[in-house]
Amino acid sequence: MEETMKQFQQNLIEIENEAEHLLLARHQLVESDIVRNGNREALTALRKRARTTKTSVPSPFESIMKDAGGPGTRPLVKEVCTTCGNHDSNEHTWMMFPGTDVFARIPFHAAHTILETDQTRLDFEAKKLQSYVKEKSLFISEKGALADKISPGVLRSLVTLTDKSK
Repeated sequence: MEETMKQFQQNLIEIENEAEHLLLARHQLVESDIVRNGNREALTALRKRARTTKTSVPSPFESIMKDAGGPGTRPLVKEVCTTCGNHDSNEHTWMMFPGTDVFARIPFHAAHTILETDQTRLDFEAKKLQSYVKEKSLFISEKGALADKISPGVLRSLVTLTDKSK
C-alpha cells in the first residue's frame, strides 16, 4: 500500500510540473503573439507610408525591361526593395527599438528591414512554442490527467495534425 501511494504521489508531482510548463508556454505564446501583431502593424504602417503593398512593387526584371529603352547609362540591375518601392529609402523615420524605451531616428529602409527580420524571428519562436504546447498537452493526456475532459485518442489525433504549406 505504501509503495502504490508513493508511485501515485510521484505521478501527480510529474503531471503538475508538466502542467506548469504548459501554462508558462501558453503565456509566452500569448506574449509573443502580442509582439508579432505590433510588428505586423508597424510594417503595415511603413508600407502605407511608402504607398506599397507586398505585391505592388514590380520585380527587378520588370523594372529593368521598363527602363531598357531609355537613353543614358543606368546600372544593369536596379535593386527594388519590396517595402520601399520608389519611396526615398534614406528618409529618416522614428522607431522605438524592441524591449527598450529608446526612440531613434533611422533611415526608412533600415527601419523596415529591422522589423521584417524581427518578424521572421518571432514567427519562428511562435511555431516553436506551439509545438512545445502540443508536446506537453500530449504528454499530460497520455498520463491520463485530461481523460475526464478529452479522451487521449482524440487529443492525440489533434496534436499530431500538421500544417501543410500550399
